[in-house]
Amino acid sequence: MNVFKFGGASVKDAAGVRNLVKVLEQVGFENTMLVISAMGKTTNALEEVIRNYFDKSAALHASVQEVKKYHNQILLDLFDDEEHEVFWAVNTLFSDLEYFLRSNKSPNYSFVYDQIICFGELISTTIVSYYLNQVGLKNQWLDVRQFIKTDATYRDAVVDWEASQLLIGKLARKKTLLITQGFLGADDNGFTTTLGREGSDYTAAIFAYCLNAHSVTIWKDVPGVLNADPRYFEQTTLLHHISYREAIELAFYGASVIHPKTLQPLQKKEIPLHVKSFVEPLLPGTQVSKGADLDPFIPCFIVKKNQLLLSLSSIDFSFIVEENISAIFALLHRFKINVNLIQNSAISFSVCLEDKFGQFDKLRAELAKKYKIAYNENVSLYTIRHVNPEAAQQVEAGKTVLIKQFSRDTLQLVTKE
Repeated sequence: MNVFKFGGASVKDAAGVRNLVKVLEQVGFENTMLVISAMGKTTNALEEVIRNYFDKSAALHASVQEVKKYHNQILLDLFDDEEHEVFWAVNTLFSDLEYFLRSNKSPNYSFVYDQIICFGELISTTIVSYYLNQVGLKNQWLDVRQFIKTDATYRDAVVDWEASQLLIGKLARKKTLLITQGFLGADDNGFTTTLGREGSDYTAAIFAYCLNAHSVTIWKDVPGVLNADPRYFEQTTLLHHISYREAIELAFYGASVIHPKTLQPLQKKEIPLHVKSFVEPLLPGTQVSKGADLDPFIPCFIVKKNQLLLSLSSIDFSFIVEENISAIFALLHRFKINVNLIQNSAISFSVCLEDKFGQFDKLRAELAKKYKIAYNENVSLYTIRHVNPEAAQQVEAGKTVLIKQFSRDTLQLVTKE
């Protein structure tokens, strides 16, 4: 089986859904599973619904209606008959969402987040499935929550591989085109969980691993994996081949094209990963597999924006040693704050952080009991793999460098614009 993952940009409107059909017709879809994300910016729109829900905002109803209106327009553009059963199916999902908003009693933000955010993927895949059937691409819609089982760590769930393998393995003999959702799973109680933002790539890898798939293809609006993000760098180069090891390094440092957790299960079974363009699907794109680290072998630039640089120093000028660092990391773990760079001296300790869940103020309050604290908000972390002097100069130009750290052939810079 081949696993194809289509992100939100590929199905952001009716034209995108029609283009998905063209991609399948061009590259083939026999023995294929489609993993599809929420349409366009639906996840962001549902996050606004969640904020309004918790703020008890009068805008809650309007924010739900905006999500409805967006999807209804796509339905009207794809289906001529408003009596088509897809309208009923999508309305049922919105009714389920509205029922949850009325009846939920849990104050747990992360739990509520997962129960609401999942509707983006459920609605998206429902629309795509009905449309493919309408144009003659017969398919079977699957609820991914019946197959990927996780623990109850809402918003960042850990996969139960043994349970998921047993359930997904039953799909191996399916010959029909399969369609399911990215990003989602379910815990032992049947509640929806999510695998972290951009987790749809990871979903594709989970299915590929459990099905011993031939390959995984991630369809993007770029020609493949580039050596830099074109949003931040004027000149970029397509990487034709990346080894698993190098791709894992790039993902670890924050390369946005490949989700960090996607590569490990693929590497274990040596399942190749292709990153290709849904605009020009017959181009070769990038392949991640065994072999040379990079082709071509050039510097790769990764940037993480909106970081926090936190510096701690001991109040009594004592050394910050292993015991202190262990306690600091225990707090970082408790507040689910990601650490992207570390630098320490005898009496100070600096970390570049990513506060995904808005917990920094709580962390700072705890640390202030024992340490002097200084921090910079909205800094950028640049990582250059296979750095050379020209690449370093390019990144440093016009910026204030707060931390500069070199390790083998990798340079990391924390900068203030």
